[in-house]
Amino acid sequence: MASGKNPVFDTATTLGKILAFLGVSAICGVLVAGLMVPAAAVTGSAANGSVQFFESLPGELTVDSPGQVTRVLAADGSEIATLFAENRTHVPLDAMSQNMKDAIIAIEDSRFYEHGGVDTTGILRAVAANLSGNRQGASTLTQQYVTNVINEALIAQGKDSDVVLNGQKGVGDKLREMKLAIALEKQYSKDEILEGYLNIVFFNRNAYGIQAASQYFFSVDAKDLSIPQAALLAGLVNSPTLYNPEINPDNALARRNLVIDAMLMHGKINQQQHDEAIATPIELKLSPPKQGCAYAQQAQYFCDYVLHTILNDPAYGPTADEREKKVFRGGLTIKTTLDPRLQGPAQARVDATAGENPDKWGGSLLTIEPGTGKVLAMAQNSRMLPGQGSNFTTTYNFNVDRKDSNGNELGGAGGFQPGSTMKPFTFAAWLTEGKSATQTIDASRRVYPLNYAWRTTCNRVTGAFNSGEEGLGAAPTLQNNDEGYYRAMPINYGLYNSINTATYATAAGLNDFCDIQRIVDAVQLHNGEGKDKLDMSTLSSLLGPYNVSPMSMASAFAVFASNGTYCSPMAVTEVTDIKGQKIGGQAPSCQQNVIKPDVAKGVNFTLQDVLVRGSGYQLKPGVPAAAKTGTNNFNSQTWLLGYTTGLVTASFFGEALQDPGARLGRNVNINGKFYKVVDGALIAGPQWADYMAQVARLYRVDPFEAPPQSMTQGAQPQNTAPASPSPSGQTPTPQPSQAPSQPAATSPGRGNGNGNG
Repeated sequence: MASGKNPVFDTATTLGKILAFLGVSAICGVLVAGLMVPAAAVTGSAANGSVQFFESLPGELTVDSPGQVTRVLAADGSEIATLFAENRTHVPLDAMSQNMKDAIIAIEDSRFYEHGGVDTTGILRAVAANLSGNRQGASTLTQQYVTNVINEALIAQGKDSDVVLNGQKGVGDKLREMKLAIALEKQYSKDEILEGYLNIVFFNRNAYGIQAASQYFFSVDAKDLSIPQAALLAGLVNSPTLYNPEINPDNALARRNLVIDAMLMHGKINQQQHDEAIATPIELKLSPPKQGCAYAQQAQYFCDYVLHTILNDPAYGPTADEREKKVFRGGLTIKTTLDPRLQGPAQARVDATAGENPDKWGGSLLTIEPGTGKVLAMAQNSRMLPGQGSNFTTTYNFNVDRKDSNGNELGGAGGFQPGSTMKPFTFAAWLTEGKSATQTIDASRRVYPLNYAWRTTCNRVTGAFNSGEEGLGAAPTLQNNDEGYYRAMPINYGLYNSINTATYATAAGLNDFCDIQRIVDAVQLHNGEGKDKLDMSTLSSLLGPYNVSPMSMASAFAVFASNGTYCSPMAVTEVTDIKGQKIGGQAPSCQQNVIKPDVAKGVNFTLQDVLVRGSGYQLKPGVPAAAKTGTNNFNSQTWLLGYTTGLVTASFFGEALQDPGARLGRNVNINGKFYKVVDGALIAGPQWADYMAQVARLYRVDPFEAPPQSMTQGAQPQNTAPASPSPSGQTPTPQPSQAPSQPAATSPGRGNGNGNG
């Protein structure tokens, strides 16, 4: 747009006076620099050269948006966190107090609306003052804006060392600044220049631009600044350290009062306003900005996941540096899937699970929506920084793959051993082959020797359970936790009671062992590094020895909840730039029928019994639900994967930061209660059930669709009580929820040995 109207010196006149002064004055260097420099005789040829030099300088300036605050928002629009390299929020000129506009013009450039970018009157006045020994600058607000734009561009490019500060400018720097200022006045209106200047100028390392400064020093918006507040901020830009009211209050007060005097002198305020402002003490109400996910108002670790999702995505820039620049300087608005109605209860529940937690047991809850993959809640019982309400501090994200968190090669994030929560995938392979969920299998078999003839069409099945072959590489003979489970039983009974020998009898009865691998691949289970598929060709893999993240497990179980549809996890619904234009975001990415819908229904039918008569029968979420418990070999990592038709939640409790064998979950006191052994039904289970009782009805709680009758013929009705031990002397059926009397004596890497997961 055109520059302001009726300048006393238009652009051509201003340029002519500068060049004429260069040619005839022995102090031309002083004039063009606006600083005091040694006087030198200037010959005609020198003047000529100066004119040529001036004409050779660039006359165009690209004004990019300065670095601004990126906001991360929950699904309801509430703020999760802010991310920035410079705490700056752009506001239009009409959202700034008139007091602020008057104050900055009065003290920095009283002829702002009169000159054409360079104030020759001001330059002459500065020359005279400097010659008389009174140092005085002559840069206009337009020139200052030019300097800020140039410096901001250098900083954004990582060229901080190229920034030239005011006291370091030479004649060439000042000439360039003047020429660019003159050109800028042709391109933008005075109001646009003033708006740009007040939004870019540095006030404090915590405050760039007037809105951030207003919030930081006074906890008010820029539009609400009073006369003394505006005067203090206007005085601050001259020297943000010297006039910082936090560290130099006397200097700040003197400078503020000087600005108030200038406002009176230039007719911006009357005498009464002046006197009242001078009499007002400096009253700071500091609001330090909280940058980054560590200071998130909610969901620290979800914020961290969102941040890594964007920083790892080439759609936001071809290089990591460019993506980081876009996030921390781009003023983006990142809208996410987080549902605060779920996040609050999830956080409260995991915080309560281990209480004061001096032993730093980890607890987490992750909820996704089946059919969309939206991540709705992500909570864990630690905090990122000390003093945030927990004595358990870590940046590791328990819920996600290592590549999506602050994990490293030594431990922390990157998944946990899922134990018996892997068993439903063997069961799904069984149903995929058209077999009945109620067929009787021989769960008394405990020995699977090295030469066992597994039926397989892909990878050779490796591993064995045979104490007699331990010297040849076999694991000890397979066992359950209680003797009463070594017998024939319906296959669904073996699953909902989490019987190890039943799982292997199921695998032995498959037409093709590779169907387990196909199921696991279909639901996209992968290791906690986030890189590789799980290798299901070893026997131990059926009991979950690999580290898998709660995100991966929840997404896999969501396939059951949605009757066979896999959806990639999504956390970012929309990313808009500073102009409100959409530049990114995720949409549901789903594949239907990755497993047969009837197979999913059959798994749901059986896993509902986990909560009725199986390993989690004492858990009462209060809505139709299905679940599977899981415990690793050391009782140190325990799970419950539970779901309704509307929500799938992975609940974890255990050792989160060290090797799972570093300590045992046996004979331990947790939150004031003694546990002889910890398993998935005892802590992770109630954590899930209590949480779901609060939030499940916010989403679908329809009953699960029934599988074909032929698949479940003969199954026990789901509303019956757990079986009781037989008085007839036959092999008893233990109550499924009872803690085992002895910890499973199994070998590392075999998954849990519990009869109840």
